[in-house]
Amino acid sequence: MEISKYILSFLAGGVLCLVAQILIDKTKLTPARILVSYVVAGVILSAIGFYEPFVEFVGAGASTPLTGFGHNIAKGVREAIDDSGITGILTGGLKAAAGGTTAALCFGYVAALFAKGKGKK
Repeated sequence: MEISKYILSFLAGGVLCLVAQILIDKTKLTPARILVSYVVAGVILSAIGFYEPFVEFVGAGASTPLTGFGHNIAKGVREAIDDSGITGILTGGLKAAAGGTTAALCFGYVAALFAKGKGKK
């Protein structure tokens, strides 16, 4: 892989994070609403056929952020509908995102074992 692919991936992921940071700083949206908006944007962009070519072009810069999670859910639903019919609407997203969700929960639990949380003031 050439170095320009790494730079492109870094820039794409950076722009997605920059937009989120601007939304946090300049709007009254809560971080939770911004996170959910990114996942929904990934689903919508995947549904209209934009996100897959974007992922192929920039790589991990588009597949790693929360928009990539939404894209993964939409892709799983699409594949499950092709395989199972209408029940794929309910099962496809869960099946596609199960590995990443399980890893996040496990790593979060391990981190919580070693970290000391701060109380709210």
